Amino acid sequence: MERSDLELVLSVRHAGSLAGAAAALSVVPSVVTKRLAQLEKELGHRLFERTTRRLSLTAEGEAVCAHAQRLLEGFAALESELRERQKEPSGALRIAATFGFGRRWLGPALAQFGQQYPALQIELHLTERLPDLGADGYDGAVWLWSAPARHAGDWVARRLARNQRVLAASPAYLRRRGTPEDAQALAGHDCLVVHENEAAPARPSDVWALSDAKNRTSTRVQVRGPLSSNSGELVRDWCLAGHGIVLRSLWDIAPQLSSGELVRVLPELSMPDADIQWIAPWRARTPRRVRLLVDFLAEQFRPEPWKPAALPLGARHHKV
Repeated sequence: MERSDLELVLSVRHAGSLAGAAAALSVVPSVVTKRLAQLEKELGHRLFERTTRRLSLTAEGEAVCAHAQRLLEGFAALESELRERQKEPSGALRIAATFGFGRRWLGPALAQFGQQYPALQIELHLTERLPDLGADGYDGAVWLWSAPARHAGDWVARRLARNQRVLAASPAYLRRRGTPEDAQALAGHDCLVVHENEAAPARPSDVWALSDAKNRTSTRVQVRGPLSSNSGELVRDWCLAGHGIVLRSLWDIAPQLSSGELVRVLPELSMPDADIQWIAPWRARTPRRVRLLVDFLAEQFRPEPWKPAALPLGARHHKV
């Protein structure tokens, strides 16, 4: 059985008639009739039941069509990959990302990637709600949360870098309000609440699930404060201005921790739920330009460039 035979069988099934298949293949109907008869003779099975009024697949025809579809897709994928290997990657890359990480870290990385491959057209869409990547035409997303569990089989995911959310406050706040000695003490402090990736309005309270990796313990504490927002950047600015304690990703506040503008609070605790992920719709074959991008981003972010060599001592060691 040759590739042209597979294309013939699928054309007949799709057209629903020998004449329709002939038109699709740009041949006369007698050629389709003769080739189909010869193929059925070679296989020893009738693939289509034919009457004067209708044409329908036999069970054997159904099996041939199922395999033919996969084989032709494989041929096309192989040819496309070989063509790609012969030339510089080109075409469009459409990426989604959260606002904060996308602007601060992904944007510069994509610009650098674009310089390496100038024939690419890269579009970055910043959003706080994960789009329907497949339906909306995205190649993938750089996201701080895992793919939706409900349809896990429809996604592929790859961790680009580890990350965690940590507690921090400004020295001014700690001088004014003191330093919490344990997680439960956070309930008595002004905690700045951020509800990113949510459609509903921000709420003044939240539950922080904090883990102590060294002692392998975890705790949940209900926190609240006078200020809340769906903007992580705004909440970070409130924290810098001394309005309360914040739970933010290291990639977002590491520079302020290094400079001393912010101080770690309860440094043994963190919320390890914010790893940087590449999420994409499942497809039988990922284009080379996408594979190159994901490998590049993993190389860029795996060392956690936002993480300073040595974070300052925690707030409990800070003189207030």
